[in-house]
Amino acid sequence: MTKIAVLGAGSWGTALANTMAQNQQEVLLWSHRSEQAAEINQQHRNERYLPGQTLATNLQATADMAAAVAGADGVLMVVPTKAVRSVGQQLADCLAELQQPVYLAHATKGLEQKTHYRISQMLTEVVPADYRRSLAVISGPSHAEDVIRGDLTAVSIGADDPAAAKLFQAALATDRFRPYTNSDLLGSELAGALKNIIALGSGMLVGLGYGANAQAALLTRGLVEMRHVGQEMGAQPETFLGLAGIGDLIVTGMSPNSRNYRAGRAIGQGQYLATVQADMGMVIEGVNTVQAVADYAQANHLELPITAALQRVLFEGEPIEQAITDLMTRPLKAED
Repeated sequence: MTKIAVLGAGSWGTALANTMAQNQQEVLLWSHRSEQAAEINQQHRNERYLPGQTLATNLQATADMAAAVAGADGVLMVVPTKAVRSVGQQLADCLAELQQPVYLAHATKGLEQKTHYRISQMLTEVVPADYRRSLAVISGPSHAEDVIRGDLTAVSIGADDPAAAKLFQAALATDRFRPYTNSDLLGSELAGALKNIIALGSGMLVGLGYGANAQAALLTRGLVEMRHVGQEMGAQPETFLGLAGIGDLIVTGMSPNSRNYRAGRAIGQGQYLATVQADMGMVIEGVNTVQAVADYAQANHLELPITAALQRVLFEGEPIEQAITDLMTRPLKAED
């Protein structure tokens, strides 16, 4: 039996840990709050993040990271982008004390501000090579709220090392949850982060009252921007046509379970960004990713009109309707 430590007891971390528990894996879920760990252990619930859902009785949680990772074959980190370095440093300290290398994976979809680093790049800086056998990312069309209630789900596990991908694939595979593997860690991470930008825009269109035509146009042209950024950074173009790319883009850009879509919809309905962020109570990864990718595009002379429009709306106060008009009246061109 494989032992996996899952770091982060938010909705997605809990859903992934619960899937492993249902697959009869030995899994320990780490939370930075002892009361949350107690709720999971005693009541088999995580009401803050997955209200009304009952968790597997064999899923155990702890607020002691060293206890979570001791003896683990793999560690799966599922925390917001802004917490990756601090949690990664805690993990590094634990592994150093235990003198224990692990297969390390994450399921976070964002880019770091200022550095534009992907999650694996951040982890490479904080977790020494002696303690991480390799890195992997779990991505694809997979809302925690649907996974926890047993909806049919397929994801992609991107890793440069096939052994890492296969370890997490085996730990997660059930008759309701089907993980595939791919060899493009870079592209899988980028796709997972970039689709949040487009999901924000999709929600804004719905909030303004636009229909399926507008959404389809935005998602399709958004995928083009995602691919352009990926190619600029060295990703495999075909990754953006798989589960980590178009699959995740569809579900995130159209489902009310997507916090990025919901945030965009609220903004489209006239709410202020700060109010939306406060009301959500969870991190909206796409907001910071918009700024990070807009900065990257400017520095590298990359034309990303949708991302640039969203950056002006979110951070410069441009009216959404003006941004839409600007996009729709750009010089005519061939499809790329």
